Amino acid sequence: MREAGRFERYGQRYLPSVADYAAWLRHRRPKRPAKLVVNTELRAAVLAGLRRRYSPRQLAARLWVDYPNRSEMWVSHETIYQAIYLQARGNLRAELTRQMALRSGRAARRPRPVAGGAVRSNRAWLGLNISARPAEVADRAVPGHWEGDLLEGTRRRGSGGSAIATLVERHTRFVILVGLPDGKVSEHVVARLTAAMGWLPERLRASLTWDQGSEMALHARFSVATGCPVYFCDPHSPWQRGSNENTNGLLRQYFPKGIFDFTTIDQAGLDAVADELNDRPRMTLGWAKPSEKMAQLLGVATTG
Repeated sequence: MREAGRFERYGQRYLPSVADYAAWLRHRRPKRPAKLVVNTELRAAVLAGLRRRYSPRQLAARLWVDYPNRSEMWVSHETIYQAIYLQARGNLRAELTRQMALRSGRAARRPRPVAGGAVRSNRAWLGLNISARPAEVADRAVPGHWEGDLLEGTRRRGSGGSAIATLVERHTRFVILVGLPDGKVSEHVVARLTAAMGWLPERLRASLTWDQGSEMALHARFSVATGCPVYFCDPHSPWQRGSNENTNGLLRQYFPKGIFDFTTIDQAGLDAVADELNDRPRMTLGWAKPSEKMAQLLGVATTG
């Protein structure tokens, strides 16, 4: 039975006006203040992590690692996201620039795009294809296997453009950035890579996987100097260097594509960026840091 402004069913009445008023009262109930507002120590720790360009997920997980017995210092990554995007839930944005608040720099949340891309060359590297790489490389259980590529910057008129080499160790995700002040000619690239990996013990120079770019045409020199064989990906298969591709994506926050000129940064500056990346906790490492994992491999005690 239905009457004006009223529904009746099974002996019970529903009055829209009463329901609307009840909903309004529930909405006006005082809410608990946001955790990042009342806990100043936690807020400071979260801000410090965001300034180091930790993602909210990395930051939330690392708080569990750094404060295992202090639940008041734990916060979910969703709470951190809300504090960045919603001023009413903590307003971290007021104390951070947009670029610093999140690595994406976005003003609104949106789904992560599907990664894509392609290698630049289709020349064959007979006998050195990735299919000939030792099977132990695939599962990442054995350290010492690296992935590498060039990260290119702006092109200047009359020059071949600027670039750096990026190296990522598959087991630890440890990053090495190599400046190329003499350009992308293979002779210079191989010399710089040889110097960059020379400090590593022999067991951590097991292999290097690269794309089929001409900058590694003299790869044999690198292998003779370092004892590290080089294997080359299939054409248009960037996923075969997945760790390196992911790292290059992270580096674009520091070196925007089409804007940054790598001739304006020296090796010390590149080392500082690499140190920051290696200091980020990684989910795939159980929220340990690449620097901690590499230190363990090198037999160096970490001091925290």
